[in-house]
Amino acid sequence: MHESVLPAAQTAVTLALGAWMITGFTRLPGRWLRWKMFCRATFTVITLTGTKDGRTESVNVYDHLSPGSFILGPPQLQAILNYLVRSGRYDRLDGHGRLLNAQGEHHIEVRGSRVVL
Repeated sequence: MHESVLPAAQTAVTLALGAWMITGFTRLPGRWLRWKMFCRATFTVITLTGTKDGRTESVNVYDHLSPGSFILGPPQLQAILNYLVRSGRYDRLDGHGRLLNAQGEHHIEVRGSRVVL
């Protein structure tokens, strides 16, 4: 009798663990990347246009991140915008995009070199 209890208990624990792991990746309404590893991450996907002396050009803000970095939140985005304006590279930056975090997806804008949520 003891020999059949152990495999049954192992199977039950394995199934419970498998179900718990699968539900960790499911989406809840209004949630994005529910998995614990991503729950505090904030990602920004943005298109920027820089203006210098009346001429405009597309700006890739991700070129200014540290090598290997891809997480760009509003404070980091604002720091990069400040650097680009203070360095004299651009007079003004404008753009629009999306902010992705555990609370869902939100619209984000850059107006007059300022991040607007």
